[in-house]
Amino acid sequence: MEYRQAFGKDVVIDIVGFRRHGHNEIDEPMFTQPLMYKIIKKKPDVLQVYTKKLLDEKRITQATVDELKAAANKVFMTAFEKAKDPSYRPPPTAWFGSQWKGYKTMFQLGKNHETTLPKDYLKMLGERISGLPLSLLPFYRFLLPHICSLLTRLRLNSAIPEGFNIHRKLIKVMKDKNKAVVTGQAGIDWGTAEALAFASLLDEGTHVRLSGQDVERGTFSHRHAVLHDQVNESKYIPLNNISPKQAHFAIYNSNLSEYAVLGFELGYSMENPNSLVLWEAQFGDFANTAQVIIDQFISSGEQKWLKGNGLVMLLPHGYEGQGPEHSSARLERFLQMCDDDPDYVPEMEPTGVKQIQDLNMQVCVPSTPANYFHMLRRQIRRDFRKPLICISPKSLLRHPQCVSDLSMFSDKDFQRLLPDELVDPVPDDKVKRIVLCTGRVYYDIFNERKKRDIKDVVIVRVEQICPFPYDMLGDIVRKYKNAEIYWAQEEPFNQGAWSYVEPRIVTAVRAINGKRPFFVGRNAAASPATGSPAIHSAELAQLLNDAFSAVYKHEEWQWKRTHSQKYSIH
Repeated sequence: MEYRQAFGKDVVIDIVGFRRHGHNEIDEPMFTQPLMYKIIKKKPDVLQVYTKKLLDEKRITQATVDELKAAANKVFMTAFEKAKDPSYRPPPTAWFGSQWKGYKTMFQLGKNHETTLPKDYLKMLGERISGLPLSLLPFYRFLLPHICSLLTRLRLNSAIPEGFNIHRKLIKVMKDKNKAVVTGQAGIDWGTAEALAFASLLDEGTHVRLSGQDVERGTFSHRHAVLHDQVNESKYIPLNNISPKQAHFAIYNSNLSEYAVLGFELGYSMENPNSLVLWEAQFGDFANTAQVIIDQFISSGEQKWLKGNGLVMLLPHGYEGQGPEHSSARLERFLQMCDDDPDYVPEMEPTGVKQIQDLNMQVCVPSTPANYFHMLRRQIRRDFRKPLICISPKSLLRHPQCVSDLSMFSDKDFQRLLPDELVDPVPDDKVKRIVLCTGRVYYDIFNERKKRDIKDVVIVRVEQICPFPYDMLGDIVRKYKNAEIYWAQEEPFNQGAWSYVEPRIVTAVRAINGKRPFFVGRNAAASPATGSPAIHSAELAQLLNDAFSAVYKHEEWQWKRTHSQKYSIH
């Protein structure tokens, strides 16, 4: 370092690391590196070198060395003898750190707490997350003058500082957020729902941390958690101005090293169970380069080492006709790593806690802002922790139909499955088809049904894919007892949720009517999506037509899947 500082030149240090006895106890390194291991055999080991150094410097005596060796060997031998006892079982919390005191392990049943909040409280949060001074909200002052007066006196109105030069386009964005929550004149969108979830947790004393590429603004300019002065580039964070005693909101734009950043956030989550720790991929497929962290630690760390974590991965996903690279978060990979049994309906107590605790992680695809809000709050409002994979949207961030009323934040908790919203349906026993789906494709299917004026097809959204909502799906199938079951997805046949949900749908309805689901979606493909907008549109049109028009028998459907032309859409 001194050389580098003095002469401004880089230094390369060539260090050869080695294992004295090779790779393992049956290895013989002389087979392949004879010259190097002849040198290694002559070298004293680290303990000998360090002991000699301390003795030469008269820091310790030989008697002290012998005592230390004896004490260490005693610890090792005691543990070795205990390990031979077949009746020994470590306590459930043995590998939990002190910061995990009070949290349940995978061997102890925990519980959920409510995620709903009163409307008046949500309105106050809506005012604070917008960062607008109360003087800009005359209608709100008219509705709640006493509350507004109190907030002004307490300086809890989260107003943007005097003289802060906010971008002119963001003024409207912040006003719209405020209008949606405080006045109730517009539906609450995805970004606002997220900000409400963060604000409520912060106000309850939960530290919230979010990192990833462009997370401050949001890849799709939907978040705007950090406001930038347009003159001097100073920053203002409304979420850090919710209340005087709130927890800290930390948000960081990270570099394009997903492996490193996700690994760091995983460690942060393991050491801080009372924090909501989130990592957001710029696009869902960016998780590819962090696959080692996902495979080795997130999906299997609790089973291998009894190390819990509540890390949330936000993975933008959706087929928008913009090519293969940013369409798919590879949902199928995460579902394949879930360790539940597809042939077994687990114990389904009302809160679903046991089902979640028995698994290694959760995979959710929320399709409404309110459900996203409750999903985030649910992650903290528990006395246990599980990793959460959230397949998040892109186009839905601004979709006019993807909004939630304020009542959906105050009246209901997270909904694992959303039943149909069909107006004036046919009688239940006249319903011909149940179309199950998840995520943004719901809106395409919903609008197609409306365009065709179909009344005998119901659309059901599976919001929590893993753990699978066996009980709720069973209730749906009992209600529409004569209906065939279809699973519709944007992803190709060999991707997406189909391979995971098919056996679980069969298990869920086995004792009800024994029906099997049919697949609606794109043909199997190596690429996640086509690169041609025209082909994308044709594939989507075929998907929507099949969702309502295709009629299969199981024998014919199996033949079709086996013999279909892979490139017929072209």
